Amino acid sequence: MGIKNLFTAGGLVMWPLLVFSILAVALIIERVKFWVRINSRQSRVIKEVLKLYQLENVVAAIDKLRQNIDLPLARVFLAALELEEPTPEEFRLALESEAQAEIPILKRFQNIFDTIIGLAPLFGLLGTVLGLITSFASLNIGDVGGTKTANVTSGISEALVSTASGLIVAIFTLFFANSFRGLYSRQISLFQEYGGQLELLYRRRDKRGEKAYTSTK
Repeated sequence: MGIKNLFTAGGLVMWPLLVFSILAVALIIERVKFWVRINSRQSRVIKEVLKLYQLENVVAAIDKLRQNIDLPLARVFLAALELEEPTPEEFRLALESEAQAEIPILKRFQNIFDTIIGLAPLFGLLGTVLGLITSFASLNIGDVGGTKTANVTSGISEALVSTASGLIVAIFTLFFANSFRGLYSRQISLFQEYGGQLELLYRRRDKRGEKAYTSTK
């Protein structure tokens, strides 16, 4: 069945399904690029920053973060490291606040994906119902087994095209939406892991500073 015949068989609901499919593909491409960029660089950059900070080369660590400001964890770390002489509690709050601010960026378009997943099958079902109504409306009770009955059978099979199309759009979008949810969950775990490591290093550094100050008194 060609594209033109497909749209003819599916009826008017094929047009919103086409819009859903184009929108889903465009947003999926954007999200794939986003996650590839993060996963290909972020862990390496953050490990380098933690190593520099452990060596007490804070300036180099901040410069490294600024060079990679497009990474979520880099922005989280900068929010804490750029504070002027924060207490350990202030340092932790800065990490947590910026991590919360990054969540909408990580979950971007998720509501749109959920909407497409929910509406696409419903539009497909609507197309089938409308197709069945049209098919049975053309059937005369006294014409059972005639040409009109054959037309009804053909019409029913064509009406199911919209349901199949809606399910395809929903399943395709659901696969990628769930993949992005998994990447988001992993990113939150990394926030906690690397943020905890940075906070631990800062607390140790702060304690050493307190001891040095006490010994000079």
